[in-house]
Amino acid sequence: MTAAAASPFAAFGLPGVPGSDAFWAAARTPAYAPSDDGWTALFLWRGPAPAALCFEGVSEPLPLRRWGRTDCWFTEVDRPRRLWSTYWFLVDGDAYADPFNPVGAGPDRSLTATPDTPPAPHWPLLGADDVLPVPLTRLRWNSARLGGRRTVRVHPVAGGGPVVLLLDGDDWLHLHPAMTAFDAAAEEGAVPPVTLVFLPAKDRAAEFTCRPALWEAVRDELLPLVAGSGVVADTGRMAVAGQSLGGLSALYAALEFPGLVSRVACQSGSFWWGPGVMELADPLGGPVGGALAARLRERPALSGLRIAFDVGEHEERMLPHCAPVEALTEEAGATVRVSRSPSGHDRAGWRHALLRDVAWALG
Repeated sequence: MTAAAASPFAAFGLPGVPGSDAFWAAARTPAYAPSDDGWTALFLWRGPAPAALCFEGVSEPLPLRRWGRTDCWFTEVDRPRRLWSTYWFLVDGDAYADPFNPVGAGPDRSLTATPDTPPAPHWPLLGADDVLPVPLTRLRWNSARLGGRRTVRVHPVAGGGPVVLLLDGDDWLHLHPAMTAFDAAAEEGAVPPVTLVFLPAKDRAAEFTCRPALWEAVRDELLPLVAGSGVVADTGRMAVAGQSLGGLSALYAALEFPGLVSRVACQSGSFWWGPGVMELADPLGGPVGGALAARLRERPALSGLRIAFDVGEHEERMLPHCAPVEALTEEAGATVRVSRSPSGHDRAGWRHALLRDVAWALG
């Protein structure tokens, strides 16, 4: 039996002797093969040192095995059906994108999807070495309420329109090219003219956990800056898009600042959050729906709210917290749309729904 015939990689369409120059020249990963429950994904790393594989939203790295005495390190990972995911390799404590995958998310992350996952239209496929374009308008926001200075980017899409505040804005600037995606979607009529405002977070746990200071600062400090920037922006109409703790904060703002926020795209909202739960050994083990479910049970008047909820269909521990919040929001009078994306707790899946849900929220 030849070394090539004995290779487990042939089942993934990777011929040749593992570790040979011909093998590496043909390598494209991750490679997928069908399994009983979904897919088996093959990941490869080339180098002299041991490597581990990391997935966004998963705490423990997976060690790779070495093929003989070659420079080929590999692992096979079971993947469910329909899954977008972000991953990277860890070598000697440093993170690296997959050199055999042309689709990146920033300089040290890669994106992949199982073969049965629907495409995410309008998002360009950029490699780890590509430099993402950024908006030309840059605002220096020195917030008296929040403390400190931060840089906020502003971009008019199709000439500009209602403000769309993107929480965790630096991620949507430097990891996922939201500006380019919104421009492409607007050209095809998938989103209306809007003005994107990329709001970076300094301390997510402090700013996004149901505290009024962030939204008072947005109302009294940031929006006047945007209005005076020279960019076309309807600051009287604002949609907020947030993910994870950002999704929690976006819905909180709609509940407590209805004159400011009445349109929300909420993805994988951290509705497990409540006072003190972050100090628990298992923060998701607290009251179902957390603080916002308790607030919604008071039946606030939400007839003017339009909110799109989206959660990854593989977020097994998030779904029990999200479902009651979604139902209670609708029972309180809001216009609600609920969907499930092919992802876990991962921005690779969140971007799949971002454009669609912002467009719907704006009506």
